Amino acid sequence: MTEHRRQGREARRTAAPARVTNYRRLRHPFAPQRVLSEDAVAAIHETALRVLEELGIVVLLPEARMIYARGGAIVDEGTGLVRIGREIVAAALAAAPRSIRIRAANPARELVYEEGALIFSPGAGCPNTQDRVRGRRPGCLQTYEETLKLQQSFDVIHKLGPSSEPQDVPTPFRHYATMRAQLTLSDKPLFVYARGRRQIGDSFEMVRLANGLSDEEFSGGAWCTTVINTNSPRQIDRPMAEGIIDFARAGQLSIITPFCLAGAMAPVTVEGALVLQHAECLAGITLAQLARSGAPVSYGGFSSNVDMKSGAPAFGTPTHIRMAIGTGQLARHIGLPWRSAAGSAANVADMQAAGENHMGLWACLMANATLTIHAAGWLEGGLSFGYEKFINDVEALQIIAELCQPLGQTEADLGWEALADVQPGGHFFATPHTMERFDRAFYAPLVADLANFGTWEAAGGKTATERATAIWQGLLAGFRPPEGAEGRGERIAGFVARRAAEGGAPPPD
Repeated sequence: MTEHRRQGREARRTAAPARVTNYRRLRHPFAPQRVLSEDAVAAIHETALRVLEELGIVVLLPEARMIYARGGAIVDEGTGLVRIGREIVAAALAAAPRSIRIRAANPARELVYEEGALIFSPGAGCPNTQDRVRGRRPGCLQTYEETLKLQQSFDVIHKLGPSSEPQDVPTPFRHYATMRAQLTLSDKPLFVYARGRRQIGDSFEMVRLANGLSDEEFSGGAWCTTVINTNSPRQIDRPMAEGIIDFARAGQLSIITPFCLAGAMAPVTVEGALVLQHAECLAGITLAQLARSGAPVSYGGFSSNVDMKSGAPAFGTPTHIRMAIGTGQLARHIGLPWRSAAGSAANVADMQAAGENHMGLWACLMANATLTIHAAGWLEGGLSFGYEKFINDVEALQIIAELCQPLGQTEADLGWEALADVQPGGHFFATPHTMERFDRAFYAPLVADLANFGTWEAAGGKTATERATAIWQGLLAGFRPPEGAEGRGERIAGFVARRAAEGGAPPPD
C-alpha cells in the first residue's frame, strides 16, 4: 500500500462522511411493468368511451353541464346526465399537456410533472393524527403545522399534502390557516383543497401575494395542485366540478382521481373497476380542457378492493397492485402523466402498516407513476396520520430514491484493484478500494438498526417504531423555517385579516 493511500485512509477515518445524495428530482429507474395485454388496454379504453357515450355521467354543477354542452356533449338538464362523445374526449386528450412545470417558492424545489418523473407526496386528508407520545386525537392546527415541518424536513417528500385536517379552525377560515402554514413553513409545491369557488379564489390570491406574482406569472406554471375525486360510480359533484373549472382557467394543476373500490363503488373485477375509473378520469380531463384548452391536468387512479366481510377499504393487496400497474398502462395509452397512491388500512404503525405501504409503493414503482400520494404516514385507510409511520415510510422512500441514482461504469467502479488485492478466502474490509469509499458507498439508514442482537439489546432494545419517535421529536424541536418564509407571511397578513373580518369563505352546501 502506498503512503498516499495510507494517508487517504487515515483522513477518511477522521473526516465527516463525504456521501452526498440528491433526492429532489427523481426519475424512474426501471421500465414500467404490465398486467394487461395491449389488446386488453385497448378494450378497457374502448369500453370506457362507450360508458361515457351510452351511459353517461351525472354532473351536479349547472355551469359544468353548460360547458359540456357547448363542447358537443348531450346533456339532460332534468337528470343532470351528460353523455360525452368519443370525438370530444379525443380532442381533450390531444389538448392536455404532456409535461407540466410545478412551481415552488424555492426554484430548487420545482418539479416537472411528466412521464418518467418520480414524485412523492405524504399521506393526506386525515381527520386524526397519532403518535406514541400523545396517542390518537383529532387533527388540529398544531398537528397540521407539525406535519408540514416533517414534510419540509425530507427532500424525498417532493410536494406538500394536507396530512392532518385542522378541525379546531372553523371551516370558513380554515383555508387561511392552512395556506399560511404552507407558505411560511415550507418552500415546496403547494396543495389547495377544491372546497368551493371562494376558498379556491382566496387560496390563489394568497399564493400570488406571498410570492409577489403577477396574474401572468401565476398562470405561467402550476403553483398549486388539487385532487379531484369523482363520486363513483359516474358522478361529479358541485365542488369537484368547480375545482376542475377554476383550476383549469387559472392554469393550475387538477389531478382527476376516481376512488374506485372494487366490489363497492366499482365492479368487483380488476378489469371492470379500471373501466369505470378510466371513464370518470376521461370525463374530468375533458371538462378541464373544455374550460380552458391546454390546461394542466393529470390522469389519476387510486383504486383497490374492499374487504367483502366488513366493506372496509384494503390497501397493498394484489388488487391494489394490479390496478396501479393497469392504471399506468392506461395513462400511457392516452399519453398523459398520472398519479397513484400507496397507503395502509392498519390501525397502528405495525408490521401490517409497513407491509401494506411498501407493497403499494412498489406497485407505483412498477407502474411508473408520476406522482405517488399517501407515500408516507397514512393509516386506517386515511382516517389517521401517524408520526412514527411517516418516519418509517420515509426510510422506504429514501431506499427507492437510492435506486434512482445511476451506477458507475469506470474502471474503479468495476473494482479490479480490489479484486487483485484480495487473495482467495480473504476479505475486502481493509483494501484501499474499500477504505477510499467506505463512508459513501452505501445508504445510511434513517431508522433501521443494523447492529447485532447484543449491541441492540444493550442500547435499550428499541423497535423501529420507538426509534422513529425520537427522530420526529428531534426534527420538530430543531425545525427552522426556510429562507423567505417570514416575508411570505407578512405579504399575506393584510389580505387574511380583511377576508376574515368579512366572514371568510364558507364552503358550498
